[in-house]
Amino acid sequence: MAAKKARSNKYSGLLSSKGRGVADQRPWRPLAALAVILVALYATMFGVHATHPRLAIDLAGGTSAVFTAETEKGTAPSSGDMGQAVSIMQERVNGYGVSEATVTQQGSNTIDVEIPGQYSQATVDSIGATAHLYFRPVVTYASGKPTASSSASSSASSSSTSTAKAGASASAAGTAKASSSATASSKASGQSESQVAKADAASSSASPDATTSASKSASAAASTAAAASSAGSASPGSSAQESEAYAQFQALNCSNSAATKNASLVKPTAYLATCGIDGNKYLLAPSVIDGKDVTSATSTPVTSNGLPTGAYEVVLNFDAKGTKEFAAETTTLYSQYSGSTGTGMFAITLDGVVQSAPAVNQGAITTGTASITGSFTQAESSKLATTLNYGSLPLNFKQSQVSIVSPTLGGSELQGGMIAGAIGLGLVFLYVILYYRGLSIAAISSLVVAAALTYALACLFGPLLGFTLSLPGVAGLIVAIGITADSFVVFFERLRDELREGRSTRSAVRHAWTRARRTVIASDLVTLIAAVVLYLMTVGSVQGFAFTLGLSTVIDLVVIFMFTVPLVTLFARTDFFGHGHPWSGLDPESLGAKRQSYRAGARGGRMTIAERRRQEAAAAAGEDEGAENDEQSVEA
Repeated sequence: MAAKKARSNKYSGLLSSKGRGVADQRPWRPLAALAVILVALYATMFGVHATHPRLAIDLAGGTSAVFTAETEKGTAPSSGDMGQAVSIMQERVNGYGVSEATVTQQGSNTIDVEIPGQYSQATVDSIGATAHLYFRPVVTYASGKPTASSSASSSASSSSTSTAKAGASASAAGTAKASSSATASSKASGQSESQVAKADAASSSASPDATTSASKSASAAASTAAAASSAGSASPGSSAQESEAYAQFQALNCSNSAATKNASLVKPTAYLATCGIDGNKYLLAPSVIDGKDVTSATSTPVTSNGLPTGAYEVVLNFDAKGTKEFAAETTTLYSQYSGSTGTGMFAITLDGVVQSAPAVNQGAITTGTASITGSFTQAESSKLATTLNYGSLPLNFKQSQVSIVSPTLGGSELQGGMIAGAIGLGLVFLYVILYYRGLSIAAISSLVVAAALTYALACLFGPLLGFTLSLPGVAGLIVAIGITADSFVVFFERLRDELREGRSTRSAVRHAWTRARRTVIASDLVTLIAAVVLYLMTVGSVQGFAFTLGLSTVIDLVVIFMFTVPLVTLFARTDFFGHGHPWSGLDPESLGAKRQSYRAGARGGRMTIAERRRQEAAAAAGEDEGAENDEQSVEA
């Protein structure tokens, strides 16, 4: 029976040894995984040429744009309209990523926008664009050059001729290959090079015959000049308005950059003579649909037979009101197109400029989905979608000033801050070395690994998310150094407590991490929640601080789990740390515990904690018994 019990203890010891190996979690594995992650991050950095983080306007300068509200002479914009304009501009800027941009109101009618880095003029324009989107019926269109108007008949004839030429050339230009006139006729007339707007996946193709399309446009132009009647629905008394607009249409020269300067000021209920992004000029009837009825705008690549064509479009979705109005108008335009009583086209205008003008030739569009397609690059379509998503500005703004801003911090101040940070970090290293001795290797290397991960992600998040590093962001990174230090302090102190209780170093590492893990996770989780709430509730530089704080907190969890604990586990397997060398930081005697004889066991191995405690209890009982015998002898 005794032999069977001995065998049972033997196998029990083997199983417990195997269990310790599982508890150690094979420390080389997380260290190797972390090394692979670091190599992948830095290889990606150099692969995309993002070896430096983007700096915010307070560190690297940027672009400053001043927008002034345009109002009627002698009037000032309301504070409510200005506040709404600031909010919309801020949302548009934030739509480009974590950019650390600032949008502030100055005075009663001026807004100052500061954007870090060298942004293009197109980006600045999109931020201050009024973004009034309207859908208007097309009365007629022609090439962008002025039309002679010596008489009504000559005007009609000239307009008809130029319109016919424009329609034929536009039909030919709208094809995938401009050289193929046969396939050219399948696209919308009046548009240059793929300037087509589609809806419900069954829209915006011109008639099968380019000549027919051109003749429809010419007929519409002639009837407009002769009778001044609208292809769309004209309100009472609108004939004079249309005649005036037609005169402006004839004189319009779209090669002049100022031709559409005041187009955004024309009321949606009035006729409009304007230019398109295709270079043609258009005479448009009053608006039938307001862009406010657009619920969303998304930039997507254009595909053909499931393959991307390289072009991009902006897909629009209407609300219930817009869907109903769009269905009714496209029904009217389709009847015009099929009956040769008008152009059958509608124009999509943004701030008075025609973005696209497709012909409705395949029936009414009733599902409430349309798209603006043109010669858009990905950046252009994304900017247009961002502008439309955040709504129209309540006021018209003009750019009073656009300038390049130099860093607000001087070189000496920045250098002084870096020196102060280096001194502070050096003092932390010195304290860790003096207090933890050999364990300081794990602490300092953990900070180095955390810094390497943070730098790589800061560099990659620049092109990926538009992240820029500002002084508040640097402050978030510095605060995160304390969070990382706090994590390994909790672990190290728990490890020392386990050694004071008489555990061996290897056993103490396992038990210390099991007990410290919950505290580390809880602490980092609280910080992460605070960072997320701060990020969602603020904008600008405070948002940048929250972003870097949250990022560094996540990195701290990765480092403590994948580097610090596995490294200390490996340390415990060495003689220097495992036997508690005085300079290891794990010396039991320096921690106030007694150094145990690990060879005192009956089996010639290390004593278990239970054995040591029984030995200590027996020694204490012997001392008590000796003291009692001495007392009895004295009494005798």
